[in-house]
Amino acid sequence: MTSMQDAPRRRRVVVGVDTHKHIHVAVALDELGGRIEARSFAADRSGYEQLIDWASSLGREVMFGVEGTGSYGAGLASAIRRRSIGVLEVLRTDRRDRRLRGKSDTIDAENAARAVLNGQASAVPKSADGTVEMIRLVKVAKDVAVKARTSAMISLKAVLVNAPAELREQLQPLTKMALIRRCAALRPGPVTDPMTAAKHTLRAIARRWLALDAEIKAHEQMLNRLTTELVPDLVAAFGIGADIAAEMLIVAGDNPERVRSEPAFARLCGVAPIPASSGMTTRHRLNRGGHRQANTALYRAVIVRLQYHQPTQAYYQRRTAEGRTKAEIIRCLKRLLAREIWSYLRPLRQARQPLVLAA
Repeated sequence: MTSMQDAPRRRRVVVGVDTHKHIHVAVALDELGGRIEARSFAADRSGYEQLIDWASSLGREVMFGVEGTGSYGAGLASAIRRRSIGVLEVLRTDRRDRRLRGKSDTIDAENAARAVLNGQASAVPKSADGTVEMIRLVKVAKDVAVKARTSAMISLKAVLVNAPAELREQLQPLTKMALIRRCAALRPGPVTDPMTAAKHTLRAIARRWLALDAEIKAHEQMLNRLTTELVPDLVAAFGIGADIAAEMLIVAGDNPERVRSEPAFARLCGVAPIPASSGMTTRHRLNRGGHRQANTALYRAVIVRLQYHQPTQAYYQRRTAEGRTKAEIIRCLKRLLAREIWSYLRPLRQARQPLVLAA
């Protein structure tokens, strides 16, 4: 006969974790929703192991619900996965609940555990342990460099507007690249008057622009290599290329099997319609959630296809004849493109499937 002391070790435990930069707060619930214990742990490798060991000591079956698995909770989610324990991503508690119950780290951790227990949380976090994570990091560097390059060009033109008339009249008629090269080759000499100061500033900004441009090209070459090795058919698809392919891979993650279906992928990209009916009115509206960068990438690909892709142009003409507006047609095309991209990702899902079953 089983003793009462052994009963807690046989129970199912759900642990919710509210993650922060320096500490993680965890609350454990039993399978009936009763609160077992709450603790805080350091947000480092030692703290992760202590948290997992503590949770494992509370019951035979443990499931984690972690907030912020893409930021402060990424390290913890990875450590939990390495221990072959289930982990789900939990969204932030809605504002109405916070107004009613108040706000604290312990309350947030308990809400995370209850979201797992009642089935509200079902998203599997990205594993961030393979080529897609490499692509994401390179793309971050590229996007930052692109913004800096744009800022440099804006600054250069602003300085040129207020430059001495003699210098301004020489440089303003030039095209963008000719202007950059001319400014980069300026020789101001000692800065003793507004003219030499303007030349010094224009040269510094132009050289910064050239350095950023070379950096961006290096990032693009790396992205092209990584994406082509991983999904060559997606990169080769009309209007997509390495940059949009990288964005789609980032959405799917290194474990694309976590996205259970093509409609789920479309919703993740923000292109799945959702019901918006009321009374006698039956209609749908566009889902405003999802990954906004992925949605923007789909839009760019659709615009390219509308300009140069004959089947897309034929579709546009047919839908226009049916009375659809341009915005409605673009939304439809984005949905169709998400379906096409999902098919290109099939080899990645199939390659990962044996690993999932083995785990």
